[in-house]
Amino acid sequence: MTRMQLTLALALLAVPALGAHAATKPSSNACAADAVIQAKKLLAFHTDDDDRAEVSGPAKPLPSIVNPANAKQRFDVLEVWGYVYKGQYRMRLEYYRLGNDCVLMGQEILEHASL
Repeated sequence: MTRMQLTLALALLAVPALGAHAATKPSSNACAADAVIQAKKLLAFHTDDDDRAEVSGPAKPLPSIVNPANAKQRFDVLEVWGYVYKGQYRMRLEYYRLGNDCVLMGQEILEHASL
């Protein structure tokens, strides 16, 4: 085997190892109830406490994500939908599970609209 062939073979063997760490892992439902509560607060904040704001549950678990500060940790991602009058809002809440506790690490809200 030539040196070039050996280098290519080693490179091909290393490729699966690079992607293995970022493999898709499902989120747990453990923080689903808290996600709905936090989504109500997020939507109220985003809409200046509009009394028409509603959140529908249950929270839907999405694939977890890697903690950007520590690649050995993962955050559960839970999706909740909210509504205000004719507007729809998708909210994603990211949790770190510390034992039986749900630690809210991030949240996003996006108005679901075609512009």
